[in-house]
Amino acid sequence: MLTRHRAAVLGKPIAHSMSPVLHRAAYEALGMADWSYDLRECDVAALRELVSGLGPTWRGLSLTMPLKAEALLIADTSSEVARRTGAVNTLVRDGRAWHGDNTDVVGIRQALCDAGVIAGVVPQAVVVGSGATARSALAALADLGVPEVVFVVRSDVRASTLAQARDHGFRVVALGESDGAAALLESPLVISAVPAGAADSLAGAVAARVAEGATGSAGQVLLDVVYAGWPTALAATAAAYGARVVPGIEMLIHQGAAQFELMTGSPAPLEVMQRAGRAASGLGAS
Repeated sequence: MLTRHRAAVLGKPIAHSMSPVLHRAAYEALGMADWSYDLRECDVAALRELVSGLGPTWRGLSLTMPLKAEALLIADTSSEVARRTGAVNTLVRDGRAWHGDNTDVVGIRQALCDAGVIAGVVPQAVVVGSGATARSALAALADLGVPEVVFVVRSDVRASTLAQARDHGFRVVALGESDGAAALLESPLVISAVPAGAADSLAGAVAARVAEGATGSAGQVLLDVVYAGWPTALAATAAAYGARVVPGIEMLIHQGAAQFELMTGSPAPLEVMQRAGRAASGLGAS
């Protein structure tokens, strides 16, 4: 059948992306043979020209790093959550215009809820990192009624992220990796919002404290947004001391389902996307 509706995921690097697995599985399940979803490598400098040159068959784009901040700038319109987080991970064609949205927030929130996090109950969360994904994590934590956030960062918390945290009304603490390792162990909820490898030294610091006799918070939930090359060092360390570890593929599935609905106007077949995503990540169907 002739492809009448096109979508793709953009980023650099992009070969590792599992978004095509999710969207294509949804198209197949719903008999949407006239939809296609591809990979396109694109850096920040090339994004505006690429988007402006897309023909009328294009319906939607998924944006991964490092494009999320730039996508907000080139969107003709944007959602409140995209503006609040300063990040767009979804561009949807609206006539001749492109509308920007951020489904990472719902992806993080729903992945945490699936893991048993209850809104209004968690007193504090640790967020590792302070980039675009961390800002989406803040919005999700605000939705869940978490009052305090502890940033664990290598240097300073980014000014835009700190400003957003204050706008949400969080009590904010910022720690380096040494003190952050202790805070991470003590927190009931941890979100690692950094790329693969970026939290390895923190994982080592946490493991060293555990070896000295420290224990993790009872019932701790740790979400690591990385989904390729699983488990990360931090995820493996947290699992070893008894945390409930949520892999990044769970966030990706939920944000992809929200993207699918924005792009197609149809309800996403979530269970189909979960099976496809978990299988592709090597985590099975459970």
